[in-house]
Amino acid sequence: MSKATQGKDKMRSHYDFSQAEQGKYQHFIGQTSTLRITHPDGSVSVEQIEPPKDAIFLEPDLRKYFPDSEAVNKALRGLIELIPKKSA
Repeated sequence: MSKATQGKDKMRSHYDFSQAEQGKYQHFIGQTSTLRITHPDGSVSVEQIEPPKDAIFLEPDLRKYFPDSEAVNKALRGLIELIPKKSA
């Protein structure tokens, strides 16, 4: 969690996650989503939102090791350093 959001994300005591199911909607990751927007005049518009073509999704077991983009990029840069450089 970034420093900017740490102070804002406070769990309230009345939230009950005892029946929560981790990963319940995971199968939707990467799929097109439908966004229904109700406007002040009562009209409704519908938009289809697709993930970017270059989006990369981490599996849940990797998220504890790579909590954000910075961690993923740091690890990948470290791997790049291990690739043997071809002699010209």
